[in-house]
Amino acid sequence: MSIWELLLAFVVVLLMLVALLANVLVLMCFLYSADIRKQVPGLFILNLTFCNLLMAVSSMPLTLAGIISKSQPAGEQVCHVVGFLETFLTTNSMLSMAALSIDRWIAVVFPLSYHSKMRYRDAALILSYTWLHSASFPIVAASLSWVGFHHLYASCTLYNKRPEDRTQFVIFTGVFHALSFLLSLVVLCFTYLKVLKVARFHCKRIDVITMQTLVLLVDIHPSVRERCLEEQRRRRQRATKKISTFIGTFILCFAPYVITRLVELSSVVHINAHWGIISKCLAYSKAVSDPFVYSLLRHQYKKTWKDIINKILKRSSINSSALAGEPHNRNLPQLSE
Repeated sequence: MSIWELLLAFVVVLLMLVALLANVLVLMCFLYSADIRKQVPGLFILNLTFCNLLMAVSSMPLTLAGIISKSQPAGEQVCHVVGFLETFLTTNSMLSMAALSIDRWIAVVFPLSYHSKMRYRDAALILSYTWLHSASFPIVAASLSWVGFHHLYASCTLYNKRPEDRTQFVIFTGVFHALSFLLSLVVLCFTYLKVLKVARFHCKRIDVITMQTLVLLVDIHPSVRERCLEEQRRRRQRATKKISTFIGTFILCFAPYVITRLVELSSVVHINAHWGIISKCLAYSKAVSDPFVYSLLRHQYKKTWKDIINKILKRSSINSSALAGEPHNRNLPQLSE
């Protein structure tokens, strides 16, 4: 193996381990906290978490084996199943992010009617659509034998081995990425830009009230005034940073891989094998970033994880105290004798 292949193999191992750990933490928080389970976005996050976990235990290990062996690491049937799952899970993840953005858009733009517009039943219907949408493309690909081991990405994915099917496969790939990546990106941009517009409007109203208050409080200490102005600046930047993170991570992780898949369809452009695996690793990195972007860095999940740690530490301290007191209790009858 070359130094590049060793480095790429190390990256895949790192992505796999971090994705497993981070998504398991999200799942533990969901199971532990009744408040998180009651929230409608929790269903979308749970679906996204399961997709990321399945990706980490199915597609990533075979890609790692493909990089090391430089050939198909498993039998045809196993590769077909993993390729089917990879296409399904990637599409499902994209649509789950779009569903989360729709939920935020309704919550921010229509706050008074949110509970009537986004109920558990509505979330279940949206999830049902994402599953049907995500399953339709790999079912078609599998029925036409367009799933297999692709050496460019060292993974089991969409792949056409028959030259006579090239035109149909090009059309299928274009439609697939248009209705998965592009559709999700359009929904993300539309909804989050609407959310940002409302957030900026509220920030302006708060800023006006803050400035009027500072003008009236003539005896206020300069340090207090400066802190108020600093908080005002932070408030304006907070929504922009969050929305930039949501859209930015989606584009950074998926766009290189999607563009590479589309460019690959052209016989004119030659794609370096190392770049193909790098673009695949970037797509895998979404399974690593999602738990932090959508869950673990939020206050509610931080509090839940702290409660879990405190409960574990408290239980271990009780057990250790009981074990420490046990020898002493055993000695009591001997002393009385």
